[in-house]
Amino acid sequence: MSDAFYSSATDVGLFRDNNEDAIVCDGQLNLFLVADGMGGHEAGEVASAIAGDIVAKAISQGEPLSEAIQQSHRAILHAAEIGQGHKGMGSTIVALLSRGNQYQIAWVGDSRAYLWRSQPEGKSLQQLTVDHSYVQMLYQHGAITAAEMARHPEKNIITQCLGSTDLARVDVDEVSGHWQKNDWILLCSDGLTDAVTDQMLCDVLSLYQHPQEAVDALVKTALSQGGRDNISVVLVAKPPQSWKRWWPDCVNRLKARGFFKKRVQPEQI
Repeated sequence: MSDAFYSSATDVGLFRDNNEDAIVCDGQLNLFLVADGMGGHEAGEVASAIAGDIVAKAISQGEPLSEAIQQSHRAILHAAEIGQGHKGMGSTIVALLSRGNQYQIAWVGDSRAYLWRSQPEGKSLQQLTVDHSYVQMLYQHGAITAAEMARHPEKNIITQCLGSTDLARVDVDEVSGHWQKNDWILLCSDGLTDAVTDQMLCDVLSLYQHPQEAVDALVKTALSQGGRDNISVVLVAKPPQSWKRWWPDCVNRLKARGFFKKRVQPEQI
């Protein structure tokens, strides 16, 4: 689906028979998220759907983003207890909440957020999130190099997720920033980043001016690189200010009522 300032897509990939990812794009709340479920058929997709639904509901009720994610963790645990899905199901999450010129990103697991900045002086890609993963922990302790992370045999082992039965609370990491003109924020599951290198991301994003075109190209690139996992992508530009959203609809309503019809000048005597 797409809107003027965001677009999203999800694909089952070339080797899976079901899609355990979930996407939420709410242009009214300015909330966008990707959740990557785990636990197998009728479990992973249940966990990721719960995560998306609960976070959106909590944000609509005014909860902070980190607390909304905590609520989704508890909801997944509760669902498994009452037989919805399966015990042990879980999900990663990465979420973007925009307010005016500022944005906040929160995450659990290894779904990622990137900042794509296109300025007259140049273009750049910055990973905003830090994976909650085994190889990330090894790297931070100096046990492996950055190059070794990408080909490590245990690179898909995560250190925490929503629904983890041994955690009463998850550690929600957060970053915040200010929008600049032509910024895009990319949210994605590891089905994209396991298949597509950072250089490939830059190459694709450099080619397009609209989020929908870029999203479609990113998914196609991941599929061309093997598509071994579910692939989910959300691309968001700076949301328009609130008045810019309702103004076109307001103009259309006024036109329908004849407010913009050319006035007939009275004949001169």
